[in-house]
Amino acid sequence: MNDTRYPDIFNELKAEVRSAGLLDRVPVRGTIEMIAILFSVAFVFYIASQWDILAPYSPWTAIGLGLYMTVIFTRAVFVSHDVLHLQYFKNKSLSFKLSYPFSAFILSNSSAWWDYKHNVNHHTWCNVLEKDEDIWALDGAFTKTHMGNSPFIKKYKHIIFWGAMFFMYPAFIAQSYNFAIKRKLWGELALMLMHWPLVWGTLFYFLPLGDAIIVLLTLNFTLSPWLAFGFITNHLGCEVFEYEEGKQFSWMELQMRTSRSLKGGTLVHWFYGGLNTQIEHHLFPKAPRFNLIKVQKMTRDFAHKHNILYFETTPVKAYVQINEALKDY
Repeated sequence: MNDTRYPDIFNELKAEVRSAGLLDRVPVRGTIEMIAILFSVAFVFYIASQWDILAPYSPWTAIGLGLYMTVIFTRAVFVSHDVLHLQYFKNKSLSFKLSYPFSAFILSNSSAWWDYKHNVNHHTWCNVLEKDEDIWALDGAFTKTHMGNSPFIKKYKHIIFWGAMFFMYPAFIAQSYNFAIKRKLWGELALMLMHWPLVWGTLFYFLPLGDAIIVLLTLNFTLSPWLAFGFITNHLGCEVFEYEEGKQFSWMELQMRTSRSLKGGTLVHWFYGGLNTQIEHHLFPKAPRFNLIKVQKMTRDFAHKHNILYFETTPVKAYVQINEALKDY
């Protein structure tokens, strides 16, 4: 994309963003969102308990409940992501504990796994081959130096990839369990296992078997692509570096060259959970999601002022770019 090194002037941008108050944590607003999600989960259980009254409207009622739960689960992903980035509270121990209702209970995901994979490796070494495991999805499909070992995957990866989008949520669960077991995180594993009897046990108790299965399938096959189509726009199809090259970059250069932001207003920001402002999120991972639209404008103006490439496109064009990158690799 760009062979010219970025000037190391990140502190200038950071000072502007900080002076605007956009790096200040939002404990009140974050708490309100967390409480709203927990109340929404309780409402799901209430709906299930009243299923005999709603039964004449099934299976569409079951599909509707699955879609409602998809929205709740998606918001739980974004809240867990944000609280583990310390966007709400400064205390990391407190933030970890607050993430458990959303990651372990609602999603059956591991906060420790996400923090290690995402916060420690990905954010520090974004798109650096030896460090960022996200770039190795689909056997290194997004790297020119390692295009996979299977001839079948090499030939059809641009087709396989899009189908895999419908299985991201189960993949997250599998990776979470694998991480927790390998690290012997038995306490968190116990919380993750509680998801099944408390969430799905309750629903299968109140709902007829067929309706419960419809809810389960609707949730998975809408939640997985929602998350996947949000995550893939962030860095896939952007520049990828070997460790020796990546470690020479300044913080600002590495994050801006390996990230893509999306155009769009409030609706796009809500749908992508703030991940549409990916450049800004990587430059300022502790900046609250609620402030990132404003940070995006400041960062874009700053980049234009200093003649720095700012990689921004529409969501549709981002998917086209990703598909073309898959074909090229």
